[in-house]
Amino acid sequence: MSAEPPPRTRRSSSLPSGYLALAALALLVSCGGKEGSALERVRQAGVLRWGADAQGGEPYAMEDPEHPGQYRGFEVELADALGRELGVRAEFVQNDWSSLIPTLERGGSFDIAMNGVEITPARAGRVLLSRPYYLFSLRLMARRDDSSVTGLESLRGRRVGTLSNSQAWDLLLSSGAQAIPYEGVQEPYIDLEQGRLDAVLMDDIIAQRYGMTRPGLQVVGDVGEGYYAIAVRPGEEELRRALDEALDRIARSGELRALFRRWGIDGAAQQRMVEWTEAQTREVLAETRTTRLGWSQLVLFLQAALVTLLVSVGAMALAIPLGMALALGRLYGPRWLGGMTTAYVELLRGTPVLLQLYVLYFGLASVLRLDPLSAAILGLGLNYAAYEAEVYRAGILAVPKGQLEAALALGMSGPLALRRVVIPQAFRVALPGVTNDFIALLKDSSLVSVISVVELTKRMTITAVDVRSWLVPGALCAALYLGMSYPLSRLARRLEAKLERA
Repeated sequence: MSAEPPPRTRRSSSLPSGYLALAALALLVSCGGKEGSALERVRQAGVLRWGADAQGGEPYAMEDPEHPGQYRGFEVELADALGRELGVRAEFVQNDWSSLIPTLERGGSFDIAMNGVEITPARAGRVLLSRPYYLFSLRLMARRDDSSVTGLESLRGRRVGTLSNSQAWDLLLSSGAQAIPYEGVQEPYIDLEQGRLDAVLMDDIIAQRYGMTRPGLQVVGDVGEGYYAIAVRPGEEELRRALDEALDRIARSGELRALFRRWGIDGAAQQRMVEWTEAQTREVLAETRTTRLGWSQLVLFLQAALVTLLVSVGAMALAIPLGMALALGRLYGPRWLGGMTTAYVELLRGTPVLLQLYVLYFGLASVLRLDPLSAAILGLGLNYAAYEAEVYRAGILAVPKGQLEAALALGMSGPLALRRVVIPQAFRVALPGVTNDFIALLKDSSLVSVISVVELTKRMTITAVDVRSWLVPGALCAALYLGMSYPLSRLARRLEAKLERA
């Protein structure tokens, strides 16, 4: 059935035809967006787009090594079954797990989120959740040589790894543990094995795949249980009901548990998913919670800002002298040293700093055991040293060669002439670039959250999910970044003016 055309409007001679065309297009788009429900939209498109993160790995959703570009996992098969029940095709959409719910709320990327989305009070207050499709346990693991971890009560004040904004995260915070957030599911078990954590609390199917396979770790026990459900945008109740009915048919036909058995995650407790009722769904979703941005969160923001400042200052304190040494070695050292410094600069500038942090912290864990803060400072310092080397090299080349020649003619040695004549002038030329790099480093420090350092941006994302708003935490985060970077830029301008007068 074709859409009813918009009403005719009188053309005004004072407006260009391009503006009228754009206005008509906007009217058509807005009218089209209001027609039909989300379920009708999915059926008309012939595809159910579901958001998930392949980084979560097996058994949820992961790239198929035998068929590049395709995905496998028990949720992939479940999505296909749901699409079949709705009469459409299921399509996987990659999205970072920590931002699945905000992206779903925003709209436009995918229709539903299904990737180990746990039913929590905070999440139930933000989006619609389907009936559960999987029952999981929260499994606590520790090192075999550590008998002090006996349960939740033994974790107070200790470092425990988990996924941020998860049910395990909430449980750890309420128990007084120091919850350490991770982006992936394998990294916390690596850190636990290396002694960087005291324990890890994850869902049992994650612990089974990534923790229990490590000989140095042991299961302490299961300390809670929860449910996975499908998240739907608020207001799309018809789509949620259709998914509930599809899940009910899949469960009662035996297909759901057969799917679990294929992936080795079935158990007697999963029979509850087969016999699940709508009354149980209402009971699970009954509790809601509203968290406000209060003084406790503000204190955490300030602590995270101090971590950001500490990482940035430490990294720059390493990058400045190392960058100068690289620049001098490249310009005045022997050929072999110049080749090595050039290779260092090109390698560090030509590869992502995120990759360098992963390699330094996780890849070299067996030979270089660093705590997260030290690894963050070292990783960013080594990376920015490559950029500083080029800034200083440009500053040195800007000093006329006659300056160095005159110093040598006066009887100065080469190192003395560089230290007293060339480098001071080069530093004045390089100062704006160095200041700009430090401001950039303040912002790039947000990348160290991948190695479990809770800096300012990571704190903002955690708080934004808790308080169900990105605007206020984002504005506060921006204000703190500006408060750290603006005084630095003012100080640099005053220093430049002073050097110019000198």
